[in-house]
Amino acid sequence: MGSHLGLLSALAGGLIALGAVGYWLLALSEGVYLGPRIVIWLYDRAAPRYDRIKNADPLDDRRYLARPLLLALDGVREPRILDVATGTGRLPVALRAEEGFAGQVIGLDSSTGMLAQAHRKLEGGPANRALVRADAGCLPFAEATFDAVTCLEALEFTRRPNETLREMARVLKPGGVLLTSCRVGRDAWYFPGRPCGRGRVEALLCRMGLEGVETERWQVYYDLVWARRSRAFRSFQS
Repeated sequence: MGSHLGLLSALAGGLIALGAVGYWLLALSEGVYLGPRIVIWLYDRAAPRYDRIKNADPLDDRRYLARPLLLALDGVREPRILDVATGTGRLPVALRAEEGFAGQVIGLDSSTGMLAQAHRKLEGGPANRALVRADAGCLPFAEATFDAVTCLEALEFTRRPNETLREMARVLKPGGVLLTSCRVGRDAWYFPGRPCGRGRVEALLCRMGLEGVETERWQVYYDLVWARRSRAFRSFQS
């Protein structure tokens, strides 16, 4: 009898452990350790309700993202902006809402479901907004194309975050602004091997040769990290 109870106890413990691992793989880390196809599949499924899940506030997106970005681009009359992993297009929407914005913003994502939501929100707006389906680790643009490149709440979900940062820097013009987010706090522990936790993304950007790297507190589980591509920086080195 005792041996049967021990076996059942061990089996129950194994199932609990398996369930915990499954919850981490699919929920807490959102499939990132299962490969890009799983990540895309999860985001495609979540796309119609994603803004509700994130409690997205368009006014906050304008106040904390669009306006500071345009301020950093002060002096650039018609900036070209690339939003990597744009999701439902929150940043392009926020930029569009800013009075006097006459630049071009391109939203890029690998999820067709997310891009469909972004298209719905941007439909009927100015023609200087575009959406592109592509991999963040291999951006389909020439070097030094954009005045600003952003990647918000998404870097840790890209296939290779270091490559994503390198590609963002590659397509950035000399003197251009790079803006990304860094997962911090308790949630950072869910992403071992990823550039999460304060100082990690900043150190990567410094090693890549970007300058003016600064950190700004943003959300409970995200910091904003700002940087610029050096004007003397002619060809991006990996």
